[in-house]
Amino acid sequence: MGHFVWWIIVGGLAGILAKAISPGTKKEPTGCLPTIVLGVLGSLLVGFSMQLLGFQGEGGLIPTVIGATIGAVILLALARKYWK
Repeated sequence: MGHFVWWIIVGGLAGILAKAISPGTKKEPTGCLPTIVLGVLGSLLVGFSMQLLGFQGEGGLIPTVIGATIGAVILLALARKYWK
């Protein structure tokens, strides 16, 4: 249960930061749930990529949120390009 709550917190922070960095248009979904999902998916994207590159271990809150935000911005860019 603790990991699930951690994912929601990190996903929410990363989603908020990603939408602040790349706001987009009013046609895109907004709200708590899409923002959290965006951040969690961004975190999974970067986490999986880092494992493929051979990096392991915990980085703490700040590196995790930064990585998740980078992943979320990448997902936002891909979504905007392909789902018009």
